[in-house]
Amino acid sequence: MIGVIRRAAIAPPSIAIGTLIVAVMVAVLQMAPLLQTMQPQTASYDLPTMLLYHSLLPRMATALLAGACLGLSGALFQQVLRNPLASPTTLGISTGANLALVAVTLFVPDLLGYGRDLVALAGSVAVALIVFALGARRGFSPFSLVLSGLVISLWCGALSAVLMLLNERYLVSLFIWGSGSLSQQSWDIPVSLSYKLGIVAVLAGLLVRPLGLLELGEGNATSLGVPVKSLRIAAVSIAVALAAFVTSAVGVIGFIGLVAPIIIRLAGARRPAEILLWSAITGGGLLWLADGAVQLVAGAMSDFLPTGAVTAVLGSPLLLFLLPRLKIRHRVAAQDAIRVHGSGGGSRFAVVALAVTTLVLAVLVSLFIGRMGVGDWAFIDLNYFFELLALRWPRVLAALSAGAMLAIAGTILQRLTGNEMASPEVLGISAGATLGLTAGLFVVGIPGLGGQLALAGLGATIVLAVILLNGSRGSFAPERVLLAGIALSAMADAVVGVLSATGDPRSMFLLRWMSGSTYNVDLMTAVSVTGFLVVLGAVALRLHRWLELLPLGPTAAGALGVPLRTSRFVMFVLAGVLSAAATLAVGPLSFVGLMAPHIARELGLRKAVEQLLVSAVLGGLLMVAADWIGRNIVFPYQLPAGIVSALVGAPFLILLLRRRRESI
Repeated sequence: MIGVIRRAAIAPPSIAIGTLIVAVMVAVLQMAPLLQTMQPQTASYDLPTMLLYHSLLPRMATALLAGACLGLSGALFQQVLRNPLASPTTLGISTGANLALVAVTLFVPDLLGYGRDLVALAGSVAVALIVFALGARRGFSPFSLVLSGLVISLWCGALSAVLMLLNERYLVSLFIWGSGSLSQQSWDIPVSLSYKLGIVAVLAGLLVRPLGLLELGEGNATSLGVPVKSLRIAAVSIAVALAAFVTSAVGVIGFIGLVAPIIIRLAGARRPAEILLWSAITGGGLLWLADGAVQLVAGAMSDFLPTGAVTAVLGSPLLLFLLPRLKIRHRVAAQDAIRVHGSGGGSRFAVVALAVTTLVLAVLVSLFIGRMGVGDWAFIDLNYFFELLALRWPRVLAALSAGAMLAIAGTILQRLTGNEMASPEVLGISAGATLGLTAGLFVVGIPGLGGQLALAGLGATIVLAVILLNGSRGSFAPERVLLAGIALSAMADAVVGVLSATGDPRSMFLLRWMSGSTYNVDLMTAVSVTGFLVVLGAVALRLHRWLELLPLGPTAAGALGVPLRTSRFVMFVLAGVLSAAATLAVGPLSFVGLMAPHIARELGLRKAVEQLLVSAVLGGLLMVAADWIGRNIVFPYQLPAGIVSALVGAPFLILLLRRRRESI
């Protein structure tokens, strides 16, 4: 990891102390108006004094301590995993704590009596176990760990969204807290964080010498008596606990845990002791500075502008900055590119026939069977046959087409990258569509569904252009393109979090759209989405030879006549357009692009044409089933199809953990 970070001219202590000095200067500007209006000590009621001592100062202390916790957490993650992209945000640790607190608040609030920290810690530990189990299957490479963290974060976000949609009157206030709000009315939180940070810092200090020996290599460290496995467990446990404490106190704070350690390494820090110390101080200074700047700029709206979301907006470009410095070995999937598991052609034909038959049955059930009236299950009422069919048919058709496109895009991405965790969500196109729709809702206003779809498409196109421009600098290396998507997705989520925290009613509409709702899909939209599927699916089949040969690796594929730069560019564009078109119909939250290609491979289909066709059928099947479940499971309420399909990804990921390491 040391080789991927360049030494800078400014020393780490100078950066850390300089950040604190700037934060103090901003703090003075914040306090100046209150100090000027404070009344003499004899005043019985002095509002400026109360605001200063019971709101502003506790908020500053909270920012300093929370930032220090996150900086130390990120430094521990990066040091022990030797991964410059590891942090509580990118590994999904903070998201797990947030989901646990939301779920417990809603369903078993009595557990909060035992301590919010314990609940948050349980959520963080659960996510950490899943992410590291997935990463262990791939050698803890930076690429696989970040992808695993993103997928788990998507699932946690999907479940949180379900809880919000079903209980919005109770949980709408969690928008602000969940996005990382530092607003304080007492000293309780900073005092609590101070002693927790002190205890954990002492424990981290005990790991400094073993971490230094680990820099010599695992073999040398073991020969010197360092229990490497126990050391990693201890360091990761401390890092997880720090992230959980912060999330419990103030919500999810984005990217401080990633930014602070990297800045210190760029400044030339190499020894674990100085990395941990100066990362904690820099993290505290950065969050204090960011929060102060937010309050100065936002003014009266500062309490409704979550600092955590703002730091995510500012920190996302750092991922793009780091991509050229990552040295990630591309995993070659040569065996699967030339080998077909399973039985002969007859068996594969039976698999295809079974998939198509199941899809047809699912469509018929979705159209003709459901819950009506007081909630009883029934066939479609013949007295209202055409009226009900006109309502159901467009959304079923849109769900089917969108699911098929997501599955095709997932197949392309997984074959290109050699990583079975790749999916359309990771490409970041859905993030662009979300940003486009958000701009339309909050900036220019949108007259109807057509305008919403147009701006979502424009946003997706702009993000695709950014991703491809970044990828062109590295010959469209898969890791570079997908990690660029991760950065843009994080930025989109942060922007939406900021807007949602304002309490604007349009934010709830945006949440529903992001969840993958097919409520308002009309026949024209459904037919348009189907047209995209037909055209783009035909293009994907036409380019099947590239998908067969590119997984062999750049050397072999080039020797067989594949134009590497052109083919990667075209295939990423195709995956992006497929993702954008599907997102316009069912929103950005879905695991269909992850699940369908996996299921197709498990059925014995490895060749590109077979996998594309069956993945498309399975993707359509999964989304139609998700739409039907969402319509009926909590009748008379409805859950969006995209979010239901995302929730299905949880048991699917558990199954992946039990698999042995395989190539695509």
